[in-house]
Amino acid sequence: MIDLRSDTVTRPGKEMLEAMMNAQVGDDVYKEDPTVNALEQKAALLFGMEAALFCASGTMTNQIAINVHTRPGDEVICDRLAHIYLYEAGSIARLSGSSVNLISGDRGRFTAEDVKLAVNPDDIHRANTSLVSIENTMNKGGGACWDFNELKKISSLCREKNLRFHMDGARIFNALAETGEQPEDYGSLFDSISICLSKGLGAPVGSLILGKKDFIKKA
Repeated sequence: MIDLRSDTVTRPGKEMLEAMMNAQVGDDVYKEDPTVNALEQKAALLFGMEAALFCASGTMTNQIAINVHTRPGDEVICDRLAHIYLYEAGSIARLSGSSVNLISGDRGRFTAEDVKLAVNPDDIHRANTSLVSIENTMNKGGGACWDFNELKKISSLCREKNLRFHMDGARIFNALAETGEQPEDYGSLFDSISICLSKGLGAPVGSLILGKKDFIKKA
């Protein structure tokens, strides 16, 4: 039976189970697990970023990124269909003490102009806008892929406004397969990227967060 409830309903095949049983392991806290180290290094290199951190889930990587990028009382801009808002148990508020400013985009995608209008002014009465987050592909938007040129415009705006830019790339490998774009193209636009191993790649569990070395150290 093919289980279509979710693209996370995956089971390891014979070869994957053998790889698990034969994997070299060590203490990850002391960075002595050669398999985890190799995975983090490969992922960072693939996207042209400095470092990576292996975590249990995409919710964990997203929320760690948000926590590093924001301070309590800040505001996060995302689409109203975003996974970080709809499906991560209110963690933006619970874990980071931040509010959200929701954009009603096109199947979960919005424009640089939308972001420009959503950024709060420098006003003591308003939350400090500190982070913009996008999701690619857009799960609740039917797997919609973002237009790369629009992402470049949003990235430029974030730099202009001194905002951090995060990508929930839970299904980024699906987007890359569809568009023919390269991972390093995305690495040049974002301050942090979350990639999921249990979606299109079919691993049983795990996600990675990518970014600069000082960001990953804080993560």
